[in-house]
Amino acid sequence: MAEAYIVEAVRTPVGRRGGGLSGVHPADLGAHVLKELMTRSGVDPAAVEDVVFGCLDAVGPQAGDIARTCWLAAGLPEEVPGVTIDRQCGSSQQAVHFAAQAVLSGTQDLVVAGGVQNMSQIPIAFATRQAAEPLGFTEGPFAGSEGWRARYGDQPVNQFVGAEMIAAKWGISRGDQEEFALRSHQRALRAIDEGRFDRETVAYGPVAVDEGPRRDTSLEKMAGLKPVLDGGTITAACSSQVSDGAAAMLLASERAVREHGLTPRARVHHLSVRGEDPIRMLSAPIPATAHALKKTGLSIDDIDLVEINEAFAPVVLAWLKETAADPDKVNVNGGAIALGHPLGATGVKLMTTLLHELERTGGRFGLQTMCEGGGQANVTVIERL
Repeated sequence: MAEAYIVEAVRTPVGRRGGGLSGVHPADLGAHVLKELMTRSGVDPAAVEDVVFGCLDAVGPQAGDIARTCWLAAGLPEEVPGVTIDRQCGSSQQAVHFAAQAVLSGTQDLVVAGGVQNMSQIPIAFATRQAAEPLGFTEGPFAGSEGWRARYGDQPVNQFVGAEMIAAKWGISRGDQEEFALRSHQRALRAIDEGRFDRETVAYGPVAVDEGPRRDTSLEKMAGLKPVLDGGTITAACSSQVSDGAAAMLLASERAVREHGLTPRARVHHLSVRGEDPIRMLSAPIPATAHALKKTGLSIDDIDLVEINEAFAPVVLAWLKETAADPDKVNVNGGAIALGHPLGATGVKLMTTLLHELERTGGRFGLQTMCEGGGQANVTVIERL
């Protein structure tokens, strides 16, 4: 049976909005992790057969196939191509899936998967609204579609509305969310203080540590924030942070491992993606996880560590209720509420952390999932070797 191995993975520290990475061109952010990936792996860059990157809002400096631009900006061989994909927040996790599928199919042997996003420069959803307004499109990507309206009417397609729907359906209070958010910061700060991220990150100039976690946050401070929606429970404290960053990972076939003398660190045990209600939008990790566990024959108790993206606190809390997963195995080093969510890069950023934490703890199986626009969720199970 063919295998897809993870050979190396690296990420930048995540910069907060307006922080130390905010002025960096996205191509240079991506180039930085690509150069480090090639150095750490020891692979001849010319042997790489494709570069698959996630990136949303591909306008301005993120336009023009940023995957290709990052590779060239890194000074790497021109004969290596690149492709940029958009599966919303799961874009770079999907990049891993496409890279692994290419390796598993036998059509490619060495593929780079990664992602980049500078949200300080290009705000979230800029491509769907501000960039489209000069062309006369002022109401978002769904307005004007007869098929969409026939199926979903004029219901708002809004992540905050989706998060509130989840909170209501699963009975998650604002207090529950704030306690979870505080724990995310505490876990992230512990990880930073203990040096858990040191091996997986490469500093960009003076930015050597994730900028998002707040040492001065508290339940009292969170309680003073105004909900995003009137009468709602979601506040900025319970939401992922606007961020900048990049991450990259090298996947290899058995033949590439043998021919290049590589040492695999993990294998891709399972990959899948599922969809559900695009209006509620953010709850797809629940059925997607159930699907993945059924396909693999694993139970949630067989999973040693979980990374589920903290787009909003209710996303993870509802997932925990439905899966009955052990909270002490989930986002053990904090999540996007504390560490940030550089949209197109988050998938590989999380998998880089998952790989290193499995190695640190001696765990075998790690599961990663994340909610995505359109009511979708990727699930990847990796096995440490």
